Amino acid sequence: MRTLLGSWQLWALLSAAFAALTAIFAKVGIENVNSDFATFIRTVVILCALGAILVGTVQWVPVGSVSARTYVFLVLSGLATGGSWICYFRALKLGEASRVAPVDKLSVVLVAVFGVVFLGERLSPPNWLGVALIAAGAVLVAYRG
Repeated sequence: MRTLLGSWQLWALLSAAFAALTAIFAKVGIENVNSDFATFIRTVVILCALGAILVGTVQWVPVGSVSARTYVFLVLSGLATGGSWICYFRALKLGEASRVAPVDKLSVVLVAVFGVVFLGERLSPPNWLGVALIAAGAVLVAYRG
């Protein structure tokens, strides 16, 4: 059990499952409210839940123990997350969840490209084929024929 909880694959699958539930719950939840306000409510819930987890598991870290570089990149990540959520909720308000979510998952393709360009990561030909198939799949699911 210990190795299962330490497996990135388990956590990635759980992330995908929660992301799927996010789309379904959000689509229903934004029916009668502005998408930006819905994003705000979601953010408050996440902030409270994570605060409780940090306090409950005694993982709170003193603010001064974190480097300036770490803060810069975490703030940039937070701004990117906020931008993503705002755009995602607006897309859900305007479109079908079954078509919005796959297009949103083009982020997988962009992460692969950005990882290679900015982080020096290397992908094998089968990895690139997978990236291309993800891109093609997102386009096909979003296509209205």
